[in-house]
Amino acid sequence: MAYQVLARKWRPSNFSEMVGQEHVVKALTTALESERLHHAYLFTGTRGVGKTTVARLIAKSLNCETGVTPVPCGQCASCIEIAEGRSVDVLEVDAASRTKVEDTRDLLDNVQYAPTRSRFKIYLIDEVHMLSNHSFNALLKTLEEPPEHVKFLLATTDPQKLPATVLSRCLQFNLKNMVPQQIIDHLRHVLSEESVSCDDESLALLARGAEGSMRDALSLTDQAIAHGSGRLVAEEVRQMLGTVSRTKVFDLLDALTASDSQRALAVIEDIASHSPDYAGTLDELASALHQISLAQAVPGSLDSTLPENDRLTSLAQGITVDDAHLWWQMAIASKRDLYLASDPRSGLDMAVLRMIAFRPGVVLTDASEVPPGKKPDPPVMPVEPAASPEQRAQTQAKGSEVSESGENNLSTEQASSAAPAVLDKQPVASTHVTDAPASDVMDASISGNVCPPPEHPSASAVMVSDTEALNAPVGEPQTTIVIPDGAKSPDEDLPTAGSWPDFFEGLGLKGVIHTVASHFELAVAYDRTLCFLLSPGNAALFNERHQRGLASAIEQVLEEPVTVEVVLGETSEKTPAYQRQLLEQQRLSAARQALESDDCLNALLTDFDAVVVPDSVRPPLVEL
Repeated sequence: MAYQVLARKWRPSNFSEMVGQEHVVKALTTALESERLHHAYLFTGTRGVGKTTVARLIAKSLNCETGVTPVPCGQCASCIEIAEGRSVDVLEVDAASRTKVEDTRDLLDNVQYAPTRSRFKIYLIDEVHMLSNHSFNALLKTLEEPPEHVKFLLATTDPQKLPATVLSRCLQFNLKNMVPQQIIDHLRHVLSEESVSCDDESLALLARGAEGSMRDALSLTDQAIAHGSGRLVAEEVRQMLGTVSRTKVFDLLDALTASDSQRALAVIEDIASHSPDYAGTLDELASALHQISLAQAVPGSLDSTLPENDRLTSLAQGITVDDAHLWWQMAIASKRDLYLASDPRSGLDMAVLRMIAFRPGVVLTDASEVPPGKKPDPPVMPVEPAASPEQRAQTQAKGSEVSESGENNLSTEQASSAAPAVLDKQPVASTHVTDAPASDVMDASISGNVCPPPEHPSASAVMVSDTEALNAPVGEPQTTIVIPDGAKSPDEDLPTAGSWPDFFEGLGLKGVIHTVASHFELAVAYDRTLCFLLSPGNAALFNERHQRGLASAIEQVLEEPVTVEVVLGETSEKTPAYQRQLLEQQRLSAARQALESDDCLNALLTDFDAVVVPDSVRPPLVEL
């Protein structure tokens, strides 16, 4: 006898053999026992969950020679003919290949005739959503009022495409996807009956690869048996499916936890040597992160019988909650965008590198300064020994006041006679865009007691709070930057604190650098140097490349070299982002006022008792 594939050999022959569709089996069994039968049934669900199987079981139950019963005998001529697909009174139609209205009319022409030898004439239409609109129209009248000897059994994977007039005429049953454990248990039973050896890991891999479809699970099992020379071995099944070993996924998570790019890429190289499914690799990574997040949220929630339980528990203790949630989101987003990459391997590489680069709390520096695989230390500025109280008093005595206009610029006379003005700050990037003369380099000193900035600060007392500076241990002294003696007043073409927002809009910056630089506030300018403040809350994505890009854009506008300094500190309303937001609010207020004064709108509100949804009001779309 010719070999029969497992999916056909182990197709359920009665309702008791159905797996995972108890809600459907119970309803149909009750209807058959009480003979409260509908004339049209619609079965929906994804591929391989049992739609056609249930329809055939109903056909057997209706036409079994022992009578209408939920337990067909399977021995009579009618049951055998239906099982073999050759019953003259059970017409199976593939709607995907018979979509024309002529086909439907030919089919319905014989509805009026009684069945040849069975109790009912049954029309089983598979993939019914593929019928054309004209075919549905031809079917409607018969579907609504068929002869007593006719039953319609419809199956579809896409019920959304069915007309509402068809849905309303059918009794609908939604078949669910199988859970992995149901598939594992059924496969273990099948393989035991087939005398095929297997292990738990191989069954779990097949269940995961089936994605809820029992037919797919049995087809994959057939393929795995052939691939493994008559037995199921986890490594062989993994190679067949193109999935990645959980051990490799855990190694990758270890590298991510250590922010070790070199080790992470080495793990990916090892994974790539097995020609995996890269989308499946991201799925495995997301699945592991999901289990880790569950273990963090609900300790003890992991299945203690899993072989990787100890490794998952260890990772859950070593990975922060923020990292686990961020990496899970990045994994599923990277899978979604994987087809956009030049090749799947590069998409996986970049996904892992982005997980390391965008990890919360990690400050990246120039790649040339950090050995591969080593977590970079926060960049620091050179710091001179702390000045004595007498020296600080002498320094402050030499300070000159800034004009009451609030612009932090030094006049020529002030620059020549004033002592250095100081800014409490922590540097974000220690490298300047252009090399400044030694006399122009800011000297760093430690200030033990820093007072909050006065309402009208002087040049020698301009302080910027940095108590929330990134990577600064709590309680350490503030770092102060001193403007050197002999600093000249800024050139006239340099922007001032007041003109900086308008000047910024003319730079033509794009992308991340535009977003970050829009939160800069011009604190002070001298010579050809611009010193900006950046709030610590907006500094997560800022790096030296952005600093160089900003300096380059300013140089293109001024056509002269400039030096850009960036320090962390609380900003005011003099940032471009704040000004842009203020302008948006003004435009929104103007739009609301215009609506309130609109006679036509007021008439609608009065006549129809209508209301304006506040969030729906938008200002006119104009280029800012």
